Amino acid sequence: MSISQTKYDAVIVGGGWAGSTLAYKLGVAGKKVLILEAGIPFQSDNREDFMETFFMATAKTPESPYSQNYNAPRPSVLDIKAITDPPQPPAEDCKNAKDAIEKDGYFIQKGPLPFGSTYERLAGGTSWHWLGTCLRLVRNDFKLKSVYGVGVDWPMTYDDLSPYYDEAELEIGVSADVEEQAIHGITFSPDYVYPMQRIPPSVLDKVLTEGLKDVVIDGNPLTVTGTPAGRNGISNIMKDGQPYNNGRRLCQGNTNCTPICPIQAKYDATITLNKALQTGNVDILYQTVASNVLVDTNTGAITGIEYKQYQTKNGPQTGSGTATGTKYIIAAHAIEAAKLLLMSNTQLPNGVANFSGQVGKNLMDHPVNLSWGSMPDPVYPFRGPLSTSGIETTRDGSFRTERAAYRIEIGNEGWNWPAGAPYTQLQGCVGEAGLFGKELIGKIQHDFVRQFRLGYLIEQLPEETNYIIPSETCFDNLGIPRPEIHYNLDDYTRAGFQAAEEASVTIFGAVGAAISTENRISTAGAFTYENGVYYTNGAGHVMGTHRMGDSNETSVTDANMKSWDHDNLYLVGCGSLPTGATANPTLTMMALAFKAADAIINSLNVPHE
Repeated sequence: MSISQTKYDAVIVGGGWAGSTLAYKLGVAGKKVLILEAGIPFQSDNREDFMETFFMATAKTPESPYSQNYNAPRPSVLDIKAITDPPQPPAEDCKNAKDAIEKDGYFIQKGPLPFGSTYERLAGGTSWHWLGTCLRLVRNDFKLKSVYGVGVDWPMTYDDLSPYYDEAELEIGVSADVEEQAIHGITFSPDYVYPMQRIPPSVLDKVLTEGLKDVVIDGNPLTVTGTPAGRNGISNIMKDGQPYNNGRRLCQGNTNCTPICPIQAKYDATITLNKALQTGNVDILYQTVASNVLVDTNTGAITGIEYKQYQTKNGPQTGSGTATGTKYIIAAHAIEAAKLLLMSNTQLPNGVANFSGQVGKNLMDHPVNLSWGSMPDPVYPFRGPLSTSGIETTRDGSFRTERAAYRIEIGNEGWNWPAGAPYTQLQGCVGEAGLFGKELIGKIQHDFVRQFRLGYLIEQLPEETNYIIPSETCFDNLGIPRPEIHYNLDDYTRAGFQAAEEASVTIFGAVGAAISTENRISTAGAFTYENGVYYTNGAGHVMGTHRMGDSNETSVTDANMKSWDHDNLYLVGCGSLPTGATANPTLTMMALAFKAADAIINSLNVPHE
């Protein structure tokens, strides 16, 4: 493909969630688009190859189906370690990308706590291993500062984003029930229905629904509701009188849908990427890593994106070039996007789009507190999607003036996440207890079917002291800096952990279950708060590194995700979120991408003199 002969309306860095969404909408509008994708080409047999890799992996982590690419590396949960004080310096061989990344992982972790979330760098992005949760933010999430006096407000309201939530839910094909989701002020347009009916509840969901029906915490009832999911249920009849049909198969209940759905019943962004390419207006360069953003320092306009190319995951650089267009969109994941802007500092010393000094700062996640135990009666885990229900009534309330909110995710995978089930428990039965034959079978039949876990996704406020910068000493195989991460939890979030632990005691007591601390597989995120010891885990929700706002003094972009500094540059993705609240951010990020696409199309359609 020759890109030199095409005049592109937009150049997009990243072919994941946001990049695919933007390319699709711009392509449908007749705009010429070029995508620069760092990862390998998407091919029809990728899924089978990934499944084979997953089956053969010893540790079934979110990254296990996707092998490391040293020319476009990504982090792995297996590399998350406790941070020493002072942090361990980079290895002497840090410039040897393959050896250094295999030894210590992709991130340069400076702590004091390790950043526990990961992502993928290939076409479709992290949608390859996402959970599928599609929650909307609640109204007060957009005005945290005004209502509760903490964090910052968004430069938009829930009503501003609501039509784009509709658009994102249609594109993904979300399965959910409108009445269940109408909590804390969430509203829908008249006669709105989700594309598909909610995924049926698991046995565990039903047990918790009954056991918690009379339980109240902080004035809110602990109501169990179906979790909106980006996986296929039974179609609803849409407003046009036709049943929703996205051409994909019904969910078959594979619990390994995180990290990979074997039949693509769960949405991933390659679906929208393929639709974008089918418009005939979108080109894509794979194995092409953006390395520098060029600026006309007289006008402030972006003039091109420099890139490096490679042929194999561990091979040398094989090409380079500069992509040019009218508009430029960085949609390369919160950490990679911030890194690209900051390392583009040959013309602007502080990097591109960084007049505010906020690029790379306000790094957020939903730190997860895990609780697990055994029910008095079987609940039959390890079947169905990894999570089908949750408790959302804890996501808002006056307590947010003092401590973080949380949502509760109900897991259908037993003790897999916190304690490595079923493998570690089986090893204990055989290796330590010496069980075999009928005794072993009886132990499995009694214990494993009672396992359950809860995950508390805890709110984290934006803090300038949580940030990412390009490393000055460690590089990937193309010579591009790796991300150096500085990360901690403030007392607001730590108090949220304390409240979550107290809620666990109440919940486990209400259903007659005992909390377990058996076989915790990671203590890297241990911290103390008011004499208690807690453990944080990454949710995979990386947010906040190029946040939106109302001012070029305190934010990187406006509400349309256009850079305050460069009139033809847009920064789109979870890095745009001013605050993280408690909802899994993917649906909001996709809605924001649709909003940005409208703004870009309108801008391109304005006649120029």
